[in-house]
Amino acid sequence: MSHQTVFKRYELKYLITEDQKERILQAISPYMKPDKYGNTTVRNIYFDTESYRLIRRSIEKPAYKEKLRLRSYCRATSESTVFAEIKKKYEGVVYKRRIPLPEGAAMRWLLGEDDCPVCTQISREIDYFMSLYGHLIPTVFLSYEREAYLDTEAGDFRLTFDSSILCRRTDLSLCAPVFGSPILAEGQVLMELKCSGGIPLWMVEVLSRERIYKTSFSKYGTAYSTLIFPETYLPNSIKHKEIITNGCNI
Repeated sequence: MSHQTVFKRYELKYLITEDQKERILQAISPYMKPDKYGNTTVRNIYFDTESYRLIRRSIEKPAYKEKLRLRSYCRATSESTVFAEIKKKYEGVVYKRRIPLPEGAAMRWLLGEDDCPVCTQISREIDYFMSLYGHLIPTVFLSYEREAYLDTEAGDFRLTFDSSILCRRTDLSLCAPVFGSPILAEGQVLMELKCSGGIPLWMVEVLSRERIYKTSFSKYGTAYSTLIFPETYLPNSIKHKEIITNGCNI
């Protein structure tokens, strides 16, 4: 099976309710159909430095940001196909470049234990990325249930609904079962519109009618803010505050 390896598009994100999702599904039914993946449990492992340099930079909302992750669309085995991906965003445009590999080989490569088993332009880009940032480690496992739809006429317009977004810092393997802490409020759904140009007029009308507005949302960024930062840095901050307070009381 051939896999798309290069993407260039806009990705617009919206936090909606389950009721809004149902109304949107009704509204898009004349124009869109489930894509070839249909309903999928997407699994991701994000790689970062020990100080979380990549995600800390990303949540500052710079003009340019980039991430490295390993992704699968089912529970993997060491021989099943997964995707090593660099995702970049520059002035609102998302560039994604990925390479399909067996899970075991991909993980050894990204951990710096072995070379990539294939040599391509994308593998060289990922090698450069890893050398630029130094030692990268798996930092978080993120999974979610995805429903994906494709415009029946404009094939480059896609819509996805992500729910049950879970994150964890242990058992960082695509071969492991899905579990973790939720990062969305109960009843919330993340909707994404993906297109190379403008949104179809009928979709603009749906968003206007439902009063749905674009938001800034990063799954890894939210995982960092709600799970990683409190567990990694907050205890030390509290301890530091107690030391200062005690010192002032003396």
